[in-house]
Amino acid sequence: MPATANTAQSDAWNGPEGRHWSDHQDRWNAVNEGFNAPLLAAAAIDARTRVLDVGCGAGQTTRLAARTAAATLGLDLSGPMLATARALAAAEGLGDRIAFEQGDAQVHPLPAAAFDVAVSRFGVMFFADPVAAFTNLARALRPGGRLAFVCMADPARTEWVRLYDTVRDLLGVPAPEPGPADGPGMFSLADPAVVRRTLDAAGFDRVRTEPVESAGRFGADPADAADLLLGSGPGRHLLTLLDPEHPADAAPRARAAFTAALAPHHGPDGVRLRTAAHLVTAVRR
Repeated sequence: MPATANTAQSDAWNGPEGRHWSDHQDRWNAVNEGFNAPLLAAAAIDARTRVLDVGCGAGQTTRLAARTAAATLGLDLSGPMLATARALAAAEGLGDRIAFEQGDAQVHPLPAAAFDVAVSRFGVMFFADPVAAFTNLARALRPGGRLAFVCMADPARTEWVRLYDTVRDLLGVPAPEPGPADGPGMFSLADPAVVRRTLDAAGFDRVRTEPVESAGRFGADPADAADLLLGSGPGRHLLTLLDPEHPADAAPRARAAFTAALAPHHGPDGVRLRTAAHLVTAVRR
């Protein structure tokens, strides 16, 4: 893989986080699949469209785009997730319609003006330098090319984020110190003003943000959903706060707290939790 500007993210997504998401890609797709239709509608892909999928992960959105597009490239930092993406594309008979590359979208040497649209489902919030990253993506789009992505909105409006707060309270774990408002992270683009300012500086016009929400399925029952959430990065971090030397020993306590907190969200279709996001669209100058 070429040099990366996002070394911490590269370490995570080529380590435990990438393996977790790769092993459970079907479950995380069930969490986020409610955003696929609005994202692809905004991208307006047709049989002539050349698509770049940024932060494609295990490639669900890449495969959906490739069913219509002329050509599709999925780009991601994570080797484990890309291995899964390639296998799934081949299994669905899309191997000749999709290419996957491992790289950091902030610095990856994408061909100039090679794409008509760039899309991303929750893959653009972690750039070390967002303006540089979106400038690189703009360069890869033809003039007038489109950008469409989904990013996290205000964390107070997302039920599974608030759930971590509830569990920390149940376990007596102090809330973490807030990071810098303009630093990379899940909520770095939660403020629409930041989105507009960033994309304008990167060479995009006609920037629009629209609220979108989806109640994703996190598990068949509260215990099942608890295991998924505990296996993710925030869940593993919580275990280290509970027992820094032996985090695995804290898992039963944490699982019980998550299971209790998830019980009110259990319905006939399993455990569903709402995610609040922005659907962002823009056009390259």
